[in-house]
Amino acid sequence: MAPHRNGNLSEVPLQEFVLEGFEGGLQTQALLFALFLALYVVAVLGNLAMMVVITLDARLHSPMYFFLKNLSFVDLCYSSVIAPKALVNFLSSSKLITFEGCATQFFFFSMMGTTETLLLAMMAYDRFVAICSPLRYPISMRPSVCARLVLGCYCGGCFNSGVQTILTFSLPFCSSNHIDHFFCDVIPLLQLTCASTAVNELALFGLCGLIIVGTTLVVLTSYGYITVTILRMHSGGGRHKLFSTCGSHMTAVSLFYGTLFVMYAQPGAVASMEQGKVVSVFYTLVIPMLNPLIYSLRNKDVKDALRRLGQRHTAT
Repeated sequence: MAPHRNGNLSEVPLQEFVLEGFEGGLQTQALLFALFLALYVVAVLGNLAMMVVITLDARLHSPMYFFLKNLSFVDLCYSSVIAPKALVNFLSSSKLITFEGCATQFFFFSMMGTTETLLLAMMAYDRFVAICSPLRYPISMRPSVCARLVLGCYCGGCFNSGVQTILTFSLPFCSSNHIDHFFCDVIPLLQLTCASTAVNELALFGLCGLIIVGTTLVVLTSYGYITVTILRMHSGGGRHKLFSTCGSHMTAVSLFYGTLFVMYAQPGAVASMEQGKVVSVFYTLVIPMLNPLIYSLRNKDVKDALRRLGQRHTAT
């Protein structure tokens, strides 16, 4: 890659990028390494535990927990796309990633993020049918329907990710090869191109905005009907149980959708990369770590399943 006199790169196809990550000396990088490692380990263990418990406990073989198991799988993949490379870079002076590696990381990051957004909306719809139309629930949410809904989430994730990846990595990167981030994300990549990014920004704000706004409407509509239905119940115990279950999901939705909206669904996001790095840590590592805790600590069925699994293990 031949540099210009001003230090920028000429219009030669890039073979690699430099992930600049966070500023700071060796001590700061070591602290960040420890923080990322702790978040990642807890996220992996928590999501694996949720998947194992739901798989092994027959009482959790219902549509709600089928969606939750897929959410844990997506969270596990989501954090694993980002954290290992970031951990290596904290201890490395080069911080290099190949062009192909960057494109691959970008594709799977975008795919998992979109899939989780759609999956959270499907989980809200599942609760809507279960609470507002309980007699139709066994038919409306039978296993084949649930499988198609989850497959649709993954397909939607692949479609959005494919569009974003093709549009982004077909651009000429000639401004620099230094990505002002700790992973390959669309906004810092667009800042490196010397071509017009109007189409890319339209696709970013259009597709991501449509997905986030559309799924948010599904969630809000579902929980609007759910709230009205719960408030009409005469049983205080049943009302408390339903509010507890739905509260876990609403907490997860609020955290995830809120951070995504800050980053991708409003035009001002492009201009604030330092803030964006902190927000990115939140939705790539903190939320995947918190989701298993949110759904296990506030869910009596999951806590009972964990207790039964522990007793079974102790007995053997």
